Amino acid sequence: MVPFSFAGHDLAALPGGALYWPARRALIVADLHFEKASWFAQGGQMLPPYDSIATLTDLTALVVMCAPREIWCLGDSFHDSAGCERLPPRAQAMLRALTGALDWVWITGNHDASSDRADVIDHCGGRILDEAEVDGLIFRHEADLRETRPELSGHFHPKLRVSVRGRRVARRCFVASESKLILPAFGSLTGGLDAGHPEIMRVTGKFAQALVPIESRMLRFPLAA
Repeated sequence: MVPFSFAGHDLAALPGGALYWPARRALIVADLHFEKASWFAQGGQMLPPYDSIATLTDLTALVVMCAPREIWCLGDSFHDSAGCERLPPRAQAMLRALTGALDWVWITGNHDASSDRADVIDHCGGRILDEAEVDGLIFRHEADLRETRPELSGHFHPKLRVSVRGRRVARRCFVASESKLILPAFGSLTGGLDAGHPEIMRVTGKFAQALVPIESRMLRFPLAA
């Protein structure tokens, strides 16, 4: 757990790209993409069908570690609008155990949003919101260039790619500017967009940083450079 500050709030970066907000005892994750493998399988591309279990196992471990009161999922929690229906029984049981024990909020994203999303997600528990303002921070799926209030979002799956001793290394990272904090994807079967990609820089501005938590410290990489 690596403490850092954003917009006057004390937060902590956790394994897998999650955030913990001690003042609210809130755990925040983005882009879980449950049942991505089964979605690809429907189109004939067979992938190991364990992504939802792996993601839920990691998330459950963080709940045990942090003992949060609430969990906020910042969109694209299911890879498609029927993803919850395809969750295997064990995964559904794990998810219901979490949503039943905590104040759980699903922020809708571009993958899991649909006209019937309440029917899709609600039977696994939790509340559904398009976005929310929480103690002065805006929670939404995709960063809004027009938003001037401090904002937490996901969507881009940022990764920092650097060369270390001649090897290319990629790590999930947060991308932060003065008023925007983009979380990496927490899902186990998710790719990543380069942290300095023009689409990310477009919404964060040219003075954004990639934040990479390492053990007890936060490494900061200016993206403008």
